[in-house]
Amino acid sequence: MTLGGERVAAGPELVAQRSPVPGARAGLTAGPSASGSPGTGAVAGASRASGASGAPGASGASKASRYEVASEEDLLTVRHAVRAATVEAGFGLVDQTRIVTAASELARNAYVHGGGGALEIQLVNRSGRKGLRLTVRDDGPGIPDLEMALTDGFTTGQGLGHGLGGARRLMHEFQVHSVPGQGTTVVATRWNDR
Repeated sequence: MTLGGERVAAGPELVAQRSPVPGARAGLTAGPSASGSPGTGAVAGASRASGASGAPGASGASKASRYEVASEEDLLTVRHAVRAATVEAGFGLVDQTRIVTAASELARNAYVHGGGGALEIQLVNRSGRKGLRLTVRDDGPGIPDLEMALTDGFTTGQGLGHGLGGARRLMHEFQVHSVPGQGTTVVATRWNDR
């Protein structure tokens, strides 16, 4: 199968990734995850927003904030929290809008298709550049056809077909881990070029 013009493999767990790496051709790949299931699902009993210390790694990740996505009101809370984080990271208005739009699409997917989930917002640093990483998890049915779900215009009949594909285009790095029957995790990062 192909995804974004790339030859890919498919298995019970699909992973799609877009990550611009210096010297590598930017693109999207998908295939079975070598690392196994990426811990999907919201933390039971978590508060609507809670801090979790992120271990600084290669990307210099900072403290993360986690938000449950279990209602329409939670979607609004997530949008406001992501907007505030983009301001804190120094993004301009256009990039703020891109990130908030991607977060809104991903959180709505977790709510509508995954039966609820959680969104984590994390400020990250890499080689002196600031960025914002969004991690959205749900315990829903997973994505049975990831290639189709990432296709422009794909819809379940209720939306405009911008969902995952649109969110992917708005972010610099984009990974989807989905196991049918076990949920979906999306990790998306945008870097500040200012």
